[in-house]
Amino acid sequence: MQKILRVLFPLAAFPAGILCAQSVPVTKVMLFSSGVGYFEHAGTVHGNSSTELRFKTSQINDILKSIMLQDRDGGRIGTITYPSQDPLAKTLKSFQVDIAQNPTLADLLNQLRGARVSVQTGGERLAGTVMGVETRQKPSGVGQPVATPVLNLLSGATIRSVELQAIANLSLDDPELQDELTKALAALVQARDQDKKPVSIAFNGAGDRHVRIGYVVETPVWKTSYRLMLEPKSNVARIQGWAIVENQTESDWNNVSLSLVSGRPISFTMDLYQPLYAKRPNVVPELYASLRPQVYAGGISSRADTVQLRGAAAAAPPSQRRIGYDANGRPLVNQLQEIVVTAADVASAAEKSFGTDNSVQSIANALKLGQLFQYTVANVTLARQKSAMIPIITDTVCIERVSIFNARVLSSNPLNGVWFKNTTGKHLLQGPLTVLENDAYAGDAQVDNVPPDQSRLVSYGIDLDVTVSQRVGQTESLVGAKIAKGVLTLDRRLVQTVTYVADNKSAQSKELVIEHPLEPGWKLVDTPKPVETTASVYRFKGAAPANKVTTLVVKQELVQNQSEALSNFDMPQLIQYTNTGELSKGIRDALAKAIQLKQAVGVLEDQEHARTQQINEITAEQGRIRENMKTVAPSTQYYDRLLSKLNEQESTIERLLAERKEAAPRRAAAMNAYVQYLGTLDVDLR
Repeated sequence: MQKILRVLFPLAAFPAGILCAQSVPVTKVMLFSSGVGYFEHAGTVHGNSSTELRFKTSQINDILKSIMLQDRDGGRIGTITYPSQDPLAKTLKSFQVDIAQNPTLADLLNQLRGARVSVQTGGERLAGTVMGVETRQKPSGVGQPVATPVLNLLSGATIRSVELQAIANLSLDDPELQDELTKALAALVQARDQDKKPVSIAFNGAGDRHVRIGYVVETPVWKTSYRLMLEPKSNVARIQGWAIVENQTESDWNNVSLSLVSGRPISFTMDLYQPLYAKRPNVVPELYASLRPQVYAGGISSRADTVQLRGAAAAAPPSQRRIGYDANGRPLVNQLQEIVVTAADVASAAEKSFGTDNSVQSIANALKLGQLFQYTVANVTLARQKSAMIPIITDTVCIERVSIFNARVLSSNPLNGVWFKNTTGKHLLQGPLTVLENDAYAGDAQVDNVPPDQSRLVSYGIDLDVTVSQRVGQTESLVGAKIAKGVLTLDRRLVQTVTYVADNKSAQSKELVIEHPLEPGWKLVDTPKPVETTASVYRFKGAAPANKVTTLVVKQELVQNQSEALSNFDMPQLIQYTNTGELSKGIRDALAKAIQLKQAVGVLEDQEHARTQQINEITAEQGRIRENMKTVAPSTQYYDRLLSKLNEQESTIERLLAERKEAAPRRAAAMNAYVQYLGTLDVDLR
């Protein structure tokens, strides 16, 4: 292929008319925590110009969906061109000159038969029409002749033969063919990286103009990691937040404005790159992308006042509120112990320790955008395919040290932790948190999304000074019963009691948070009010004095309803319920009468069953007698005896059938009386 380029374009003189390509660099990047990024290019172009941006094939759909262009100062936007999604071989075959199979110069010239070319060979320049290329045997002088490709050229009325190896250069005299070959070679160059697609944007106008290009593409989710520095006997702690970003684009970021947005804007993909064909009158169905399930962390405080939804008075700004007080200045009952941050507190916590060293400072400006929270960092330089850590938070937060016990996490010990309030005024995105205490590593934690002024628990190690055990008990009692239209309904109360026993063996008192499972249907009774409730646990908080054992009793109850029609009960079940002292006398008396009626039905059913059984036994005996009669002569005395017995049995069967027929209406009447009694029975003595 290099031979072809050298011969066809010896002076690299590509056809004129192509727009002048100019670079428009990236100036603004916004990365969202939902996995998309907004990129903005800005720069200056002159006259009729174009710029080329390269994207991954998977990003083309996002470009087609979101690209925004602006040509200021009187210019206008031209066309946006990008490669087809067709395979390279198919694209190359679409040109008049096929270079899909990497043809030799001889093969290429055979494709150009009939085309006019100019050939420079030796000191002679020929112009003519290509007739074709043939192979001739040329003596080598050392043995076998060698095959030599020869170009046959019609020049005027003369056919000239020129060996290809003697051609210094060859140029196409047909501009259309030359343009086709140029486009084919350009397609080949563009396809060199199969995963990269160039997008060319044309700007039309005169003079220098400012242009902007914006688009949204899929990007790696920017991440955060935190460091929490604890100091002895301090209610404040330093927190550092680092943003981890990756430049996975095809452009270097040079002094760009980088914005990191915490939020979940709805974003979807749509296949606009693949050609779509719709046969009328069929309608192409819309494709919908479903929303991700939302995860809401944190708990609902049971201490907050409950009021009807109405227009609220203006609340004091967060900077003027004290922790433990609501917006109107009223103390919150059972709240975390009051923490008042003063200048002295901050100063005492800001001694020369690792946690308060000012050498790490946030270089981000925080800004709230509606439901989104944004960190903006100016003048960021990051080469493509590189990653970086950027400090975005260096603030203090209010904390309370706690020990957190959850039997499903660890059955014997609580975890060391803190209950911190986000007083940074910024949105803390979820991520890992490394805890340092007294300038030493204390453990790792995981923090969920924490909006400003909200509180979260974090745990980072096992508290070996405190052990917790549990005692579980459960009782069941009947608390109500009724009969309605023959249906017995019993209300049973299940009471579960869990006693937590915490033994604090340390020399200092600790705040203990116990997480108790929240089970659907169960409710707390005779139990201290939890300080917080989440979707899965109640959180109880209290002091565990030094060298003492502290208990917490959590009592829950569940009322279950059991209903069943009395007609489905057998006699032993009915008798069992009449002997149950938990039921009221009225219900037991009603059940006793039902037993009497059911017994009357049972007596008649037993009598009817006995007669039926007798008939079946006699019928079986008659069969035996008839078989014996077949073996005895009719004139014998034994035959007469058998015949007489058959006669007696027939009389008995007739009597039994008559009695059974007579008993059937009595049995039906007794059953009807039993059913009617149950159907109209209503006793409610809960």
